[in-house]
Amino acid sequence: MKLATLKQGGRDGTLIVVSRDLRQAARADGISPTLQTALDHWEAVAPRLNTLYDEVNAGTAEDQFELDLSHLAAPLPRCYQFVDGSAYLPHVERVRKARGAEVPESFQTDPLMYQAVSDGFLGPRDDIAVASTDWGIDFESEIGVITDDVPMGATTAECSDHIQLVTLLNDVSLRNLIPGELAKGFGFLQSKPRSALAPVVVTPDELGPAWQDSKLHLPLKTWLNGELFGEPEAGEDMQFSFAELLAHAARTRPLAAGTLLGSGTIANQDTHRGASCLAEKRMLEIIENGRPATPFLRYGDVVRIDMLDALGQSIFGPIEQTVVEYRR
Repeated sequence: MKLATLKQGGRDGTLIVVSRDLRQAARADGISPTLQTALDHWEAVAPRLNTLYDEVNAGTAEDQFELDLSHLAAPLPRCYQFVDGSAYLPHVERVRKARGAEVPESFQTDPLMYQAVSDGFLGPRDDIAVASTDWGIDFESEIGVITDDVPMGATTAECSDHIQLVTLLNDVSLRNLIPGELAKGFGFLQSKPRSALAPVVVTPDELGPAWQDSKLHLPLKTWLNGELFGEPEAGEDMQFSFAELLAHAARTRPLAAGTLLGSGTIANQDTHRGASCLAEKRMLEIIENGRPATPFLRYGDVVRIDMLDALGQSIFGPIEQTVVEYRR
């Protein structure tokens, strides 16, 4: 099943069901007005949404319409909680190596994770508006999962059953603000503005054999200004599965329905597949040449993030954003 949110009906938009090929859709507000409401009542609502999904794919849904991705908000325009992990140790290792630091042994068994901005997400075509390019604007291509209610202390096996939806993320970072904030010892704030989500979310069964052991085994592609920037394999070199990350997050607190969990920047040991953020490419340049050559994002730059199935069709629809100067 594939779901999305139209930019109408208030802050949380209007829930729609989208066809497998992303070309057709039907309003689902007769079943649930928003995606958050659907997640709050997932066991009761999901079967009805699945029935509508079958009708949309068959072309028999009432008031079915042709989908324009530019009319979509983020599938979950805001959520109660967004926690972002860093499950790809190659990324962590390179960033630390560039500044002469080792990766602690604990990182092999204890996931890195922080509480991110959740009160609003950018839509898949929304601009990245930043007040200054001096802040070091960067993209981070990630995968995210969305849960129903996860009880406190849930095991890894239990958490796998609470993953209800999968999507893509552009976790926007302001790299030049990060060192100063981390030096305070209290985490990110100004250096982490709003992230963007892909046009649609999909249920794990829609991913077929690519979804195994709570990991998504497909390349995640990123383009910068029309040129392929990287396509690392998302299921490879992922130190912690999404179920393990959720169990870590739920160790001391329950996770409310609609919790979004990010994978962290996708990265492989094989650097020939490129990178999923500018920071990593810059780190590789530092390691090789002693200094970075790739600049951070500038106004007018366009970032595109997408994942294709075995037939070359977009699964989630692409995130495509332009960096612009923020004006009040």
